[in-house]
Amino acid sequence: MKIYFLLSLIPYLIYILFKSKKVMQMLQQNYYDEGNRYLNWINKNKSKVFLKQELIVIIIYLVISFFGNECINLSLFAILTFVLLLTYIYKSRHIQTKIKLVITKRVKRLYITYIFINILIILLVYFNYNPSNIYIYNIVFFVLTYLEYYFLLLVNIVNKPIEKLVYKYYENKAQKKLKDMNNINVIGVTGSYGKTSTKNIIATILNVKYTTFATPKNFNTTYGLINTINNYLDKFTKYFVTEMGAFQVGDIKKSCDLVYPKYGVLTSIGKAHLESFGSQKNIQNTKFELIESLPNDGFGILNADDPLQVSYKLKNKVNIYWISMKDKNADLYATNVKLDDNGTNFDCIFKGDKKMYHFNTCLLGNYNIYNLLDGILIGYKLGMSPDTLIIGVSQVKPVEHRLELKQVWGINYIDDAYNSNPNGSKMALDVLDMMKGYKVIVTPGMVELGIDEYELNKKFGEQIASVCDIVILVGKEQTKAIYEGLIDKKYPKKKIFVVDDIKEAFAQVRNISTNKDKYVLLENDLPDIFNEV
Repeated sequence: MKIYFLLSLIPYLIYILFKSKKVMQMLQQNYYDEGNRYLNWINKNKSKVFLKQELIVIIIYLVISFFGNECINLSLFAILTFVLLLTYIYKSRHIQTKIKLVITKRVKRLYITYIFINILIILLVYFNYNPSNIYIYNIVFFVLTYLEYYFLLLVNIVNKPIEKLVYKYYENKAQKKLKDMNNINVIGVTGSYGKTSTKNIIATILNVKYTTFATPKNFNTTYGLINTINNYLDKFTKYFVTEMGAFQVGDIKKSCDLVYPKYGVLTSIGKAHLESFGSQKNIQNTKFELIESLPNDGFGILNADDPLQVSYKLKNKVNIYWISMKDKNADLYATNVKLDDNGTNFDCIFKGDKKMYHFNTCLLGNYNIYNLLDGILIGYKLGMSPDTLIIGVSQVKPVEHRLELKQVWGINYIDDAYNSNPNGSKMALDVLDMMKGYKVIVTPGMVELGIDEYELNKKFGEQIASVCDIVILVGKEQTKAIYEGLIDKKYPKKKIFVVDDIKEAFAQVRNISTNKDKYVLLENDLPDIFNEV
């Protein structure tokens, strides 16, 4: 009967391979459990991890097969796992996938280990096969299926020594390549928000005069930096602009120890990823890891309008220059700001130069002026004339999903769908408020804000109430705080729509009837790890 035992496992094997794709996707979106992100996600999402249909199938098997013979047990196991397979495929077709699993080399290595361990378990049973124990064997397989998310966590732990060796190999390769390119100067960019926009602004401005390369998309971890150096950077680059993100204390220092930046820009210090940092003080210290890694012959650029930057006591003697929209004594001061739906105009005064220079950009939002000031000042300190800087600013384009205005089927969308935060969401609402038309917001709210998350989302709801004609909330549980904020401000319930996913939200937007131009703010689009369906 051994051959029938193996045949009965075919539906089981197909099912766990199907399911492992979703589990692997969650592991990948949780950065392979760095800082216990995946484990924390599991503990917060028990209803997604422990599937009801699997529990029902286990109970059915326990009840029916207890008194059955070997043949009945094998047949029942095959039938039930086949039912699970069909159910899973059917349900998967109705679940929206925003970020697909990327089959990287790391994922391939995880799959090899995953398959190897499964085969090892099957062979162990096969070579010690006892017909009287078939009931126990099948229960073990069912339990492994039920605990698939934990099983893959174990696989990830098993692979960690391999991943460390792989990481070290590519890290050494990247460091050697950078060392051989001794003409390159590295510019680091960090902050709670505005990193990607500022990085692209700096690269665009500097490229008017110098050969400049920036880390692509949101490659802002050490892995991303290593990938960029090894696969994209060339010897003709003069300035390498690196975005540096962090989820915990020490992350930015780790990136600095890899690329050794000479210049640094700290955009902002807020409450993004407060949950993983533990406190705002930790966030502040971590962001300043960039500035405190700079050499004495380099310089850092800070925001004089950010109290958490002004109050920080630096532990090194690097030169610091300040940008501001409030302090006229800053090294670069912006004034006469004019915002409209076509972009932004403003004047700048450089310290020591009494002349006023006029800049214009297609970028939307008051906070983008700070990002532009960072780019203007770093270009100025690296030898670019104000007239050249004006050209550079005029060439800056919006970053995808960051206050990007676009029109689809006659509807104006303000796409701010990248990871949202309290300051960014307020700025996005200010941009929406400028628009002359019917104002709609689509949002699932903000996440990873720790113990302040509920109150910050509630405040967001209160802010929405004073701007929007229609509110579309994505995810009933996730948006409870926003809903409460809206109601506290006496916002009409009939103008609030709660939907399950973004596709349903778009359908709702298209159904809105108005004679005015429709402006729809897409504020945040949470990855699949936050899906409620």
